[in-house]
Amino acid sequence: MSTNGNTSPQKTTSLKETSRPKPESTGVQASTDAQEGAAQKADTAKQAGTGMGADTAKQDRLNTCEMNAALTNPKEDIHALNELEDKLFALRYANAEIVGLGMAIDPEGAADVRSDVLGIMEKNRQELLCSRETRDLLQRLSCPSAVLNPTQKAQLRVLIKEHDKLKSVSPARAQAHAKLIAQADTAWHKAKRENSWELFAPYLKQVIESMKAIAHERNAAVDPFSLWCDEYEPGSSKESLDEFFGELKKGIIPLLKPIYEAAHKGFRPKPEIFEGRFDEQRQWALARDLLELEGLDTKHVLLVPTEHPYSCAPSSHYAIIATHIHEDNVLSNVFSMFHEGGHSLYEMGVNPAYDRTSLQGGTSYGMHEAQSRFFENYVARDLHFAPHILRLMQKHFQGQLGRVTPRQFWSISNAVVPGEIRMEADELTYPLHIIVRYEIEKALFSGELSVDDVPKRWAELYKNYLGVTVTDAAHGPLQDMHWSSGYIGYFPGYALGSAYGAQFKHAMIAAGIDWDGDLEKGDTSRIRRWMGDNIWRFGRAKSSAELIRDACGEEFKVAYYLEYLTEKFSKLYNL
Repeated sequence: MSTNGNTSPQKTTSLKETSRPKPESTGVQASTDAQEGAAQKADTAKQAGTGMGADTAKQDRLNTCEMNAALTNPKEDIHALNELEDKLFALRYANAEIVGLGMAIDPEGAADVRSDVLGIMEKNRQELLCSRETRDLLQRLSCPSAVLNPTQKAQLRVLIKEHDKLKSVSPARAQAHAKLIAQADTAWHKAKRENSWELFAPYLKQVIESMKAIAHERNAAVDPFSLWCDEYEPGSSKESLDEFFGELKKGIIPLLKPIYEAAHKGFRPKPEIFEGRFDEQRQWALARDLLELEGLDTKHVLLVPTEHPYSCAPSSHYAIIATHIHEDNVLSNVFSMFHEGGHSLYEMGVNPAYDRTSLQGGTSYGMHEAQSRFFENYVARDLHFAPHILRLMQKHFQGQLGRVTPRQFWSISNAVVPGEIRMEADELTYPLHIIVRYEIEKALFSGELSVDDVPKRWAELYKNYLGVTVTDAAHGPLQDMHWSSGYIGYFPGYALGSAYGAQFKHAMIAAGIDWDGDLEKGDTSRIRRWMGDNIWRFGRAKSSAELIRDACGEEFKVAYYLEYLTEKFSKLYNL
């Protein structure tokens, strides 16, 4: 997605179906011995009663699906599907509430009980999805003779995938893993607060071993790390991500040297105009105004404080956004709101008819990060949109920011300044932060790196890629909540999502959206409408690859992202 709408890059990195891990054999698609026996008995009876020859009997034989369908009431099956979806929806809703609010407002002493509850809920979900009744229902609905509408067919695809993913994992292991994750989250909060990697390391070791065990039970033939990468962005693997990150390094690293040289020659924005103390309560009011500017209806959004920002949506009518207000860094709040607001726009933009179905929510974590990174970077860091953000900041901090100009805000917001913290990183060096985490995760899963040695490797990679000296664990491997949440393999989604965004922007402009003109007016409605029509409304009914292909008319191409970064930062630094 280049800022030049006429550019059509040729270099391609695709997420293809063929790159996915080898599928597991499915209990839903396969026949059971009992069903095969029933079919054979029916054949014998048919031949005995009619005297038909073997060829005619074979032609008329009912296959397993047909036998199933003949013995059931289609209306009852649809009713059973709806009941199954209602139960799964209730579990998802409760989980989103417990996790979304629990991490933000629960006292520390509530963590053990919360972990028990989440473990029980995960066990219940697995038992529900993998029960004999659910398996038989999905088998019957998979029959060619089953009459399903397009929504029900999409539900069936997702449910079969979820069933096949969980059927070989023991409920006890799933419950133990969910409980471990809740405990690890509590340990991470304490470790970060006390700046102690040693406090968190034992939990990370357990999380990794648990994830390896689950991966082995799900599909022993697939590399465990590739399986988890595919979990968060279907179609991805170590091999495809190595290729993707290799292209990013080739495109980004050569840009850094001339930019650093330009900065040393005096072309350096002056961040001191945004330094000072910015009252926390007024920042909360600013946060709500920024969400409304982005296009969210804040009557449907709950804002809560947290250590590490996140968002979730129990339904399309209600989103939780958790953020961390830094009184000495108002810009962090600004871009955190646009980032988390992008997640919420996606969740609340899904077809409301999907709310009580397995199609609710985003199709993948990479596509989710495409929405958050799109509004954080492509919209909020655009020069044409700068006056509208600054107007709101000046409304709440007139005395401190009254003399700042939109161009100053824009130049500071886009300044390339390598640092330790991923969430505060500029748009150009951000992918390098992701590459550090990806390389460490790969090494942890392969056994090439021990958990105890993570801080040392982290410091080495930050020095090599960013030229940054890491001060301590809290500003190093403890800065993110992802590992404590079991989200190992998730980080590539941030970089993939950033790259998806460039291709989306290119497609929007090609479709006739006046990008500069709309943002100059502070109007994101046509941008949001395009996202809604092409991405959001489909929920989980389409994969990321399908959404990109249908919305953009071509497969994913990383070249749009590299051209966008090159053009933007060459212009900013007069290269």
